[in-house]
Amino acid sequence: MSVTRACSDWDSVRPATCTCSCSCSSSSSSASRLSLSLYMHCSCNSAMNGSLKVNTDSSNGIGSVMDAADSLQSSFTYMGRKFADISLNDDSSSAFSDCNSDRSGEFPTTSSESRRLFLACASENSDELIAQLVSDLDSSDIDEQKKAAMELRLLAKNKADNRIKIARAGAIKPLISIVSSGDLQLQEYGVTAILNLSLCDENKEEIAYSGAIKPLVRALKVGTSTARENAACALLRLSQIDDNKIAIGRSGAIPPLVNLLENGHFRGKKDACTALYSLCSVKENKIRAVQAGIMKPLVEMMSDLGSNMVDKSAYVLSLLVSVADARASLVEEGGIPVLVEIVEVGTQRQKEIAAAILLQLCEDCPAYRTLVTREGAIPPLVALSQTGTSRAKQKAGYHSWCQSRPTTACGH
Repeated sequence: MSVTRACSDWDSVRPATCTCSCSCSSSSSSASRLSLSLYMHCSCNSAMNGSLKVNTDSSNGIGSVMDAADSLQSSFTYMGRKFADISLNDDSSSAFSDCNSDRSGEFPTTSSESRRLFLACASENSDELIAQLVSDLDSSDIDEQKKAAMELRLLAKNKADNRIKIARAGAIKPLISIVSSGDLQLQEYGVTAILNLSLCDENKEEIAYSGAIKPLVRALKVGTSTARENAACALLRLSQIDDNKIAIGRSGAIPPLVNLLENGHFRGKKDACTALYSLCSVKENKIRAVQAGIMKPLVEMMSDLGSNMVDKSAYVLSLLVSVADARASLVEEGGIPVLVEIVEVGTQRQKEIAAAILLQLCEDCPAYRTLVTREGAIPPLVALSQTGTSRAKQKAGYHSWCQSRPTTACGH
């Protein structure tokens, strides 16, 4: 018997911003200022000497590029916040969703066992079966252990109340021991049972406190493909407790997550991307991710506009670009042309994320601004300045603040 998937389909979540070609009010006025501020950042003399002609439509409330820049300058004072205080990721919920229980749904082939588990899942009184299965986890017979771990996994998957019952019956520590097993199938069952138990918020702290993080990281490195995906999801669930983010990063989880992002199956890539997005809200994990080579797979996924990974990888990147080494790595991996292409042909939300990343990249580095300009960013940015989403206005309102900052060496 095999354990299949662990995560829900993220792409079933409808994007929060309209990505159609219509001129709906929710997306008609926003990325204008964001793209305009980046336009002003990146424009060099050759772009401003008349060789670039900008057609503006007064109905968009812009009038001209320079008038809009003046408007931004005057509107800056009421914002009262620094550019760094604006989150590039505050609309990420529609790109990411939490990992849910495994989606296998299969029961043992023996009819009596199938009936027993089915009744236990449907019953309010599964305590006796749970107690027996928890006891069997400590059996000297590995087949008994596999059977017990698999059945606990199914009980936790199919009935939320059972997650609390299983944890209270003392299953967490023996399941963690099973996660450390050298038998890959047993390890897979243990990892997936831990994942399903972690769906209950009450269990997350106990799972982490009982020492699950390091065994899950080991499974992430050496387990079956399913075990690796489910370990990534379990670590994601545990990372929802802030203190665990640092512990997970220091336990060595970032490099194998980056490896899964680069080399995993499609669902594994999504699992890894979500886990990394959660973990990289902590600065030290951002540094670890860059050192592990995350920029290469992120740029590759963003360059494949049909992969359903553009939004997810761009959101992860938007977290990382606050780190100087990440900005340098992004440029080295050819990220600027990819981001410019997204601004030109991506969905409305993708354009906004890419423009925000480019703005942060260019903020203090004249050399990067020159590279962005040479990649042909100005025309699509000007176009975006007339048709963006409402969310980008706030980000772009910091253009004058950014311009007033003294330029320093790139990356500082």
